[in-house]
Amino acid sequence: MWQQQLDEIKAGNTKTLARCISCIENEGKGYEELLQQLPASSTPVIGVTGPPGAGKSTLVDALIGLLVKEGKSVAVLCVDPSSPFNLGALLGDRIRMSEWYNNPKVFIRSLATRGSLGGLHPKIIEISDLLKTAAFDYIIIETVGVGQSEIEIAGLADVTVVTVVPEAGDEVQMMKAGLMEIADIFVVNKADRLG
Repeated sequence: MWQQQLDEIKAGNTKTLARCISCIENEGKGYEELLQQLPASSTPVIGVTGPPGAGKSTLVDALIGLLVKEGKSVAVLCVDPSSPFNLGALLGDRIRMSEWYNNPKVFIRSLATRGSLGGLHPKIIEISDLLKTAAFDYIIIETVGVGQSEIEIAGLADVTVVTVVPEAGDEVQMMKAGLMEIADIFVVNKADRLG
């Protein structure tokens, strides 16, 4: 049933890819069958996480620019928080990446957490596996702004980038377990601020 869609995704059809992501996201009819047909893939996944306002979206935007400049194609999943009150979400991270909407080498999709803890969407693993079917050179996943204990991205990403700001705390704060332990790369943003 899904083979035609998978062939279209492999051929670069982003509309089919978007529809299949929606099917997985909403647990549409037959989505488990789709997941069972996904081939194994080793497409590298870059996870970008950190506290709210640390500059994750700006960093992802710059990463996209570097990869596209090198002739690489990239898929980006931006996870935005859902309101605990009305369960809605402003999928706003894409606003910061508007330069890439019409670029054929870039696919950007926003997802809401839908109440899931850990800074990710409840079906993020499945959606990542679907993206690996497509012919992207890299997949970037940007988590919601997280605290010290939301570290699920480390289990999904091949490389985990933690963005922090200078006023993130003293040495004791940095030694605490959690977010600071999962980083392969630290990015200190806004270092031009006073202090």
